[in-house]
Amino acid sequence: MKVLVVGSGGREHALAWSISQSPSLTELHAAPGNPGIAELAHCHPVRADDAASLAAELRVDLVVVGPEGPLVAGLADELRHRGLAVFGPSAAAARIEGSKAFAKDVMDAAGVANARTLAAAEPPCVVKADGLAAGKGVWVCHTQSELDEALAAVSPPFHVEELLEGPELSLFAVAAGEQACAFPAARDYKRIGDGDAGPNTGGMGSFSPLPDVADDEADEILDTVHRPVLRELAKRGMPFQGLLYAGLMRTPDGLRVIEFNCRFGDPETQSLLPRLETDLLPILAGGPAPIGVSAGAAVTVVLAGRGYPERGDIGTPIEGVADATATGAHVFHAGTALHDGRLVTNGGRVLNVVGTGDTVEVARTAAYRAVDRIHFGGMQFRRDIANG
Repeated sequence: MKVLVVGSGGREHALAWSISQSPSLTELHAAPGNPGIAELAHCHPVRADDAASLAAELRVDLVVVGPEGPLVAGLADELRHRGLAVFGPSAAAARIEGSKAFAKDVMDAAGVANARTLAAAEPPCVVKADGLAAGKGVWVCHTQSELDEALAAVSPPFHVEELLEGPELSLFAVAAGEQACAFPAARDYKRIGDGDAGPNTGGMGSFSPLPDVADDEADEILDTVHRPVLRELAKRGMPFQGLLYAGLMRTPDGLRVIEFNCRFGDPETQSLLPRLETDLLPILAGGPAPIGVSAGAAVTVVLAGRGYPERGDIGTPIEGVADATATGAHVFHAGTALHDGRLVTNGGRVLNVVGTGDTVEVARTAAYRAVDRIHFGGMQFRRDIANG
């Protein structure tokens, strides 16, 4: 199969890495890709939103769309209109991520438990931007001053919801219409600092498996969360095809949905794909099928640039990636570029370092051992990923 991966981040590097191992693959392309992906695929300097013409020109057998923006904008629809196979939902179904109001309406109609909308903005609460916000459009407000800051920062439309308490988890499902199969659960870390301090980010790390969610529990969660939503979307004439991602919280009142996303999560994907024992490509191309994973673990640590999450970093030289890889870790490029043949920063989240091992503790040690080999000016990361 000839495959085009759309996107340029760590999630797309992880997808390209996993796809590259398939015996079914004949050619791998990326649009636009990054220096890490370029070691696995032919990279084309094309914006993700403009990938349909490239896919038609290359005559690929499958397009795998990584980011949510192009999906919400209708890239999958355009690709299907051109007669091309694509892993990713239609713009109509992608509204499950593109609009919080739409997602809540679907969940309520499907009978899926989620956070209650509050009539008045009073702490404690959560303020959420309605549209896409790259994982940063959420403000957790315990005090009035935090709420005032959130209301000053968010642009309409937005929603105010009850503040749920409990451990979070992410569960991905490959879906086609009302059919779905699940990956194991993963957990990500949104705050910039250790101990969940500081502002929300796109994600500073992740790990899998979870101590409180066995791998075989995933199918039970599918029955109460994903499948009812898939049935409701199909009932509305917008069947979902692609990756349906549920962000969940285990509260004292049971499992509640925080949000739905219409694509692979970042950085959870980086911790899930190294655990795969199943060939990923036939699942992406053919639809839901049993997903086999190892009994081992994976831990991802995100290395971010100076000033993140307020801004990205561009042009700072990066050292030690080869040394980190030599320890046995995976290093997925998230925001990098080549300048005069030298690897430099090119974004907020720069690199994803993934350690693997028989247990989460072993994988965590492997990840941080590799992190210590990498250096660039202003580098920031959390030291507490998967720590208890």
